Amino acid sequence: MATAEQFGHRQHVHLTWLAAQRYGTAAAVELVSDGIQRTARYAGAPQKYNATVSRAWVELVGHHAGQSDTTDFGAFADQHPALLDKKLLTRFYRPSTLASTPARTSWVEPDIAPFPWQHPDR
Repeated sequence: MATAEQFGHRQHVHLTWLAAQRYGTAAAVELVSDGIQRTARYAGAPQKYNATVSRAWVELVGHHAGQSDTTDFGAFADQHPALLDKKLLTRFYRPSTLASTPARTSWVEPDIAPFPWQHPDR
């Protein structure tokens, strides 16, 4: 059985990458978010679930997975090292926004910078 220490950020990104590759980003958003929400409830900490954080991570990983031709997660992670930075979302969101009730319960758009796919000229 995996513990929180064994299932860290890299493992979350790997799981998200697998889901995005297999089911596509839209379906992966629902699948991964539901899994995290159920895990938080099971652990007795449903308040730890954040809808915006979950969706943003899946969309970021899914976007990069969709542009990558590798089927090896290690190679994918090497191509996109920013995804292994737990603080990546601070490029797009203010911490206060992510901590807000609306962000915890539903989707909130980035308030610092748009995601890469929102501006094709980037």
